[in-house]
Amino acid sequence: QVQLVESGGGLVQAGDSLRLSCAASGRALSWYAMGWFRQAPGKEREFVARITWSGGRTNYADSVKGRFTISRDSAKNTMYLQMNSLKPEDTAVYFCAADRVLGGNSYMSIRAYDYWGQGTQVTVSS
Repeated sequence: QVQLVESGGGLVQAGDSLRLSCAASGRALSWYAMGWFRQAPGKEREFVARITWSGGRTNYADSVKGRFTISRDSAKNTMYLQMNSLKPEDTAVYFCAADRVLGGNSYMSIRAYDYWGQGTQVTVSS
């Protein structure tokens, strides 16, 4: 079984930065891509960013493009999300997810991902 554990969340002020990490552990760690999603209170979980594991191709939601950077360290089985110029609207629980194989669902859909972490809270005060 694969386990994903997020860390790095916290309470910051608008304009500050945070770096989230997602550490993967378990058997047969092999996937096509990993991604970050977030969920604010009363809202649906939404796509933030994705990175393909072998090629390192990245995709971002328009709302975070230019402010967030996704990366991965294959040797450590860890994915990161560097978040700069944080805004109050970035406040949410951030989840990491892993997609084992390329399937028919859009990478922006939660249905594309097979494994999920428990989430880490990010709160941005104004």
